Amino acid sequence: MFYTCGPNEAMVVSGCGRSPPLLIAGGRVFVFPCIQQIQRISLNTLTLNVKSDKVYTRHGVPISVTGIAQVKIQGQNKEMLATACQMFMGKSESEIAQIALETLEGHQRAIIAHLTVEEIYQDRKKFSEQVFKVASSDLVNMGIGVVSYTLKDVHDDQEAHAMQEKVSAQYKNEIEMAKAQRDFELKKAAYDIEVNTKKAESEMAYQLQVAKTKQRIEEEKMQVQVVERTQQITLQEQEITRREKELEAKVRKPAEAERYRIEKIAEAERLQLIMEAEAEAESIRMRGEAEAFALEAKGRAEAEQMAKKAEAFKQYKEGAMVDMLLEKLPLMAEEISKPLCAAQKVTMVSSGGSEVGAAKLTGEVLDIMTRLPSTVEKLTGVNISQSFTPVDSGIASFKTKVHSSQMHVNPPEVHY
Repeated sequence: MFYTCGPNEAMVVSGCGRSPPLLIAGGRVFVFPCIQQIQRISLNTLTLNVKSDKVYTRHGVPISVTGIAQVKIQGQNKEMLATACQMFMGKSESEIAQIALETLEGHQRAIIAHLTVEEIYQDRKKFSEQVFKVASSDLVNMGIGVVSYTLKDVHDDQEAHAMQEKVSAQYKNEIEMAKAQRDFELKKAAYDIEVNTKKAESEMAYQLQVAKTKQRIEEEKMQVQVVERTQQITLQEQEITRREKELEAKVRKPAEAERYRIEKIAEAERLQLIMEAEAEAESIRMRGEAEAFALEAKGRAEAEQMAKKAEAFKQYKEGAMVDMLLEKLPLMAEEISKPLCAAQKVTMVSSGGSEVGAAKLTGEVLDIMTRLPSTVEKLTGVNISQSFTPVDSGIASFKTKVHSSQMHVNPPEVHY
């Protein structure tokens, strides 16, 4: 049957056909059951804490030395593996480690005894090399190789005792210091409590005082604001009074004076108008009375004249009628001649056997007036051409008015 092992172990096959025994480090082998036997041995690296307590140096100073060593069974070297199998076959790793440890510890003690404390302290590397060299020569004979050795610690017992006493004293001192610190902390805590209490009371009193001070300052500010406001109000009132006086001086008084002046002027004008109206009324009244008197006198005169005319008409009858008609003849002539006088241009057509020009117009007017007696006779039944002498005088007056009209009126332009 086949058996295998890892690189950290070795197998030893012994029995029939295996003389000397077969050594295999990491591999496999065929084993005949019952006639052959197989054993295993560990090839793991073992770490050893090599400690030598109270070893006297060359000068008789006891010291304690601790070194660290790594050892292992050399599986690659067949002779060393065979030696290790002869010495350690059937032993556990702890047993192998213990054997190696005791060997190293003995060599370590021997080397310490040949050196001084100063040499060990000053040249640790040299000490480690000596231990490595001496221990390796012995352990090789056991099939074990020393991989490494390092000096870990060198401890002087006297110094250690002194150090211990020092440490003890230091611890006691620290304990006393701790106690003192504790007492100090307790007292300090009590003091801090008292101080904090006083401080809190002081801060509260300070805050209270600050609050009171702020309140007093605010009250004073309010009082200042009240005073300022009062002064502002006073100033505003004074400004209002000043503006009122200025308004009164600049606007109201001049306005009142102007209003008074206008009122007086209006009053004077009103009185003047009233007086003028009264005077006018009086004048009208007087004029009315005068006109009424004149009208009355005129009316009476006209009435008397009319009465006289009526009486004359009654007495003279046709003579009065003729006289009245003759009085109106000049007016009739004037009215007849007005259209001709107002004309700017007159076009006349002549047959060649009669007069032309202004004389023609005058003749036409006289011809019209000549026909008036017949017209009056037809209207009134009075033949004024056969009446009394006043008729001649009326005609004469009529002719005079006609000629007068011709003298004062520019004759119209006559075209033929």
